[in-house]
Amino acid sequence: MEITTNTKQILDDLDQKFQTINQKTDTHLEGLLWAKPITYWDYIQTDALLNLQIQRTTLPDEMVFIMYHQVNELLFKMILWEINQVTDCEKPETAFFTERLMRISRYFDMLTTSFDIMGDGMELEQYMKFRNTLTPASGFQSAQYRLIEFASTDLINLIDYRFRATIDRNTPYEHALEHLYWQAAGKDHATGEKSYLLAAFERKYKAEFLREMEKYNTVNLWRKFKELPEDDQKNPELIKAMRHYDHTVNINWVMGHLNAARKYIDSGQGTAEATGGSDWKKYMHPKYQRRIFFPELWSEEELKNWGEEK
Repeated sequence: MEITTNTKQILDDLDQKFQTINQKTDTHLEGLLWAKPITYWDYIQTDALLNLQIQRTTLPDEMVFIMYHQVNELLFKMILWEINQVTDCEKPETAFFTERLMRISRYFDMLTTSFDIMGDGMELEQYMKFRNTLTPASGFQSAQYRLIEFASTDLINLIDYRFRATIDRNTPYEHALEHLYWQAAGKDHATGEKSYLLAAFERKYKAEFLREMEKYNTVNLWRKFKELPEDDQKNPELIKAMRHYDHTVNINWVMGHLNAARKYIDSGQGTAEATGGSDWKKYMHPKYQRRIFFPELWSEEELKNWGEEK
């Protein structure tokens, strides 16, 4: 083999890299002799991925339901990955901030339009049969989605609006957790007793939620935005990206989910109840949730009419 100038430069760079971590370059180069060539299926872990779909029934359309939600969770992971590039950056540049927000919004745009997969991709009769085997599980129990919320905005914007006057930035995180907007979907309105849906969710994720609530308290997307120079906070492209993200997540995606649920649960077949037992019509509708990540970027009129269907 001819040792070209380029080859020598690569070898020198490798030697420098391994010296930095106190490793022998020759050992790593020799290891390449025995390494297998990479393949698509090994890199993507295709076999493992395609064996994660386990049906509870014999109904074919249940497979659509499972894979659709697994795709959602993969997209949620991509969204968190992009958010953390901003929140973990000490001083993100405005262009970087804007570009990452648009990436995140595109993922949510994809999630919003993908509801047609469920809305038009499953037979009503099949769904109404296999959904009973899912009780008391619910999409409510997506932990990644809750982490996206914590990473996006100040906690006060996720608190049930009925309790916001009693909660501030000095409120203990556990108390704040008990008053988040989604708690209402898992509690008896009269007694405050938690449903199995909510109790199981908290047994699994409460400790992680409390850690992440504290972590994002000072570095969520809104806090990062407010740390930018004043002129940058007025950047029209950044403001447009912030508003697009807020509207996409808290209205478009929510309404897409709600409309898909309406088609099946309100079909006249079955009990018209959510698998988790929540008052789904009120819980899911954005005008009741009043969840807004960046309220300061919206006009009084826009806030007043948040989530109203036209």
